[in-house]
Amino acid sequence: MAHDKQPITIKKYANRRLYNTGTSAYVTLEDLAGMVKKGEDFVVFDAKSGEDITRSVLTQIIFEQEGKGGQSLLPIAFLRQLIRFYGDSMQMLVPTYLEFSIDKLTSEQGRFRDKMASGIGPHALGPSFVSLEEQARKNMALFNQALAMFTPFVAPLATPEPLPEAEPAPTTKSDIEDMKRQLDEMQKRIEGITHKE
Repeated sequence: MAHDKQPITIKKYANRRLYNTGTSAYVTLEDLAGMVKKGEDFVVFDAKSGEDITRSVLTQIIFEQEGKGGQSLLPIAFLRQLIRFYGDSMQMLVPTYLEFSIDKLTSEQGRFRDKMASGIGPHALGPSFVSLEEQARKNMALFNQALAMFTPFVAPLATPEPLPEAEPAPTTKSDIEDMKRQLDEMQKRIEGITHKE
């Protein structure tokens, strides 16, 4: 493809300074955050060892952004659950699921923004939150279908029934319990597969 560009190379030196080889200038983590927001792709290498340290630098950017007042995106419950997944048999599925979910959210963000803008008023957050919950259920159903394609010998997990398009059903405690039950079933099946191997 003609529009595919090579990512910009950033070098990190021992003094913690970051050097953008594309602009021949030193940059900060804030500059890199701006590049990400603009859709500019980059990779970060340790200048001495040549090791790709892009993941740790991106994590550092998230850490700094989370530290800014009023900008937190990651709920504490999410962070705790994420930590629990390290070393767990589900660990191999988490990156795929998170990437899948964020891709879906990104592709739907225009629609959510329109709903938020048109819903200005005392009940604006309610319907938008229900829409996000509905999208999360759809994402889980699609992820289950994709997972079933890669594990043909394992029966697919039960997917939630589709919600009516006109007006989403309110999220109830039983819906959340059902999702937890489905995730538990998926984890047990995966553990069963890994123990057999």
